[in-house]
Amino acid sequence: MKDEITITVTDQTGIQHTLMCPLEMGLTLKDICKAYELPMEAMCNGMAMCATCHCYILSEAASLPEKKDIEEALLSELFTSNATSRLACQIYLTAQMDGLSVEIAAD
Repeated sequence: MKDEITITVTDQTGIQHTLMCPLEMGLTLKDICKAYELPMEAMCNGMAMCATCHCYILSEAASLPEKKDIEEALLSELFTSNATSRLACQIYLTAQMDGLSVEIAAD
């Protein structure tokens, strides 16, 4: 069983960041982006209230949890959302996500 995974995050300026993510801490994608001081606003601090941690999932076979209704509702209010849009605060990192590639949505 792996205790950490590697994900790639592309920021709003197109720079790719490789993040080493420990799994035992129950972190979300938002948490790890904040820990690496990437430019993700996340104003509501992960409460699924603001959609400022909007990101695009670039990996095809990303084994992510299904979107909950609240996440669907918030994403539906964004002009920039698409089929790959997710809220980073709603994605808890798991071993199956090793190699995940995401892009932080521009404001």
